[in-house]
Amino acid sequence: MVLILSLQTQHSPSPQLSEICITPWTKKLSFPPVLLLQAVHTALPRFAERGEHDVWVQQDANECWTEIIRMLQQKLPAQEQVKYNSVIDQYFGGKLAVEWKNNESSEEPPTSTIENFLQLSCFIATETRYIQAGLMNKLEEIVTKNSATLDRNAEYTKKARIDRLPAYLTIQMVRFFYKQQGVNAKILKDVKFPLVFDAFDLCTTRLQQRLEPMRKKFKELDDAEAEGKTKVPAKKDKKESEKEVKKNTIPYWFQDDVGSNNSGLYELQAVLTHKGRSSSSGHYVSWIKHSEDLWLKCDDDNVSAVTDEDILKLSGGGDWHCAYVLLYGPKILKLPEGETIDPVYSETPLESEQTLSTAD
Repeated sequence: MVLILSLQTQHSPSPQLSEICITPWTKKLSFPPVLLLQAVHTALPRFAERGEHDVWVQQDANECWTEIIRMLQQKLPAQEQVKYNSVIDQYFGGKLAVEWKNNESSEEPPTSTIENFLQLSCFIATETRYIQAGLMNKLEEIVTKNSATLDRNAEYTKKARIDRLPAYLTIQMVRFFYKQQGVNAKILKDVKFPLVFDAFDLCTTRLQQRLEPMRKKFKELDDAEAEGKTKVPAKKDKKESEKEVKKNTIPYWFQDDVGSNNSGLYELQAVLTHKGRSSSSGHYVSWIKHSEDLWLKCDDDNVSAVTDEDILKLSGGGDWHCAYVLLYGPKILKLPEGETIDPVYSETPLESEQTLSTAD
């Protein structure tokens, strides 16, 4: 499939249309990257700013990604417009079930809300060593907001859990912050991230129950594969080998929610790294998964092959490339030909007035 998007800018008397064409690897169609760059600059002029010597000013890559996603969100209609307005909401958007508890008033009952997200943030504290812990730090925090009961600002405990997982999960490693006197600094701490990410512990109890059938099937296949590796393989003829290659791909979404994730399991698809000491300087590089244990390191116009081991070294800890944005895609369940699994359905999303049940 070729996806053609028209980006329309409002900064011109006659609206200008730029086409961004995204083509899959399997089609082997070439696409000049400069056209994408020109389209972004036309639609988002602030990313076309030039500084000294007429050189483009360094921009924050995550801000650029966010703006592009928002523009796609406005321009791309959803496949299921009854539930979603945009294909971005459908495949990249998740929902958080949030519980608010007033820490300064025992008379005020806890309240519940639903929040949408297109990206999760991994906050890096002194004790943060793994991405899961950094994500949990953001999902459980103390915030100050107005209290209707006290008629003033009060301290609340905000506890959130994911109640809808998107097919594609974007995670930002929050590495940049401002010190005193407006100095932009970077957190170089080593925070490990996995090639296969499990979001189960971040989800509501309700969603966890819906994820169980697919997770059980994945575990059965993993156990069978592990058992098979311990046995001496028997010799098989060519026809038997060809027959084993054929697999039945199971949908990764809930039957009534195309674009969701029905297992909570993800595989890393791309990494955006930053090398340097601040967001206003340094160098960005993208690392894109091509196939099993083969990644493409895209360093400007220099493209080279790297392995899974190289990707795992991007966790930080020094002046080497540090992971800044991670893009995970759904882990695909493939069963032997002829074998299938009963469709898994998602229940009606929790409404804001309901009492939300969150996992511990």
